[in-house]
This record gives sequence, structure tokens and C-alpha cells, in this order.
Amino acid sequence: MKKNKPKVEITRKEALQRMGKYAALTAVGTFLILNPKKAQAQSPTPDDPLDPGGGMFD
Repeated sequence: MKKNKPKVEITRKEALQRMGKYAALTAVGTFLILNPKKAQAQSPTPDDPLDPGGGMFD
């Protein structure tokens, strides 16, 4: 037997505010994960003799 939850209705303004918060949180998370300076610092330079590249488990 299913229990019916009472409907909680929100206004359009509240919905937009909630969406804005989720969008901001997503943008911050994406920026932290895909930070270009950090990714560039971790990648090896092309003339690095100690890292020939192409290894299976690199």
C-alpha cells in the first residue's frame, strides 16, 4: 500500500533560486576539477628525458 506524500508546492521565484544555487555549486565543482593551471602543471614537458611517454600504466 502506497502512502501519499503531501504535495509541497513552491513558487516560481523559489524554484529559480534553488536552480541558481545548484548551478553555482556545479560551476564551482567543475572549476575545481578542470582547473587548467593545475592540469598543466601536472603534465610532463615534451622535452623531459625522464618521461618517454606512451607507457601502458602511466
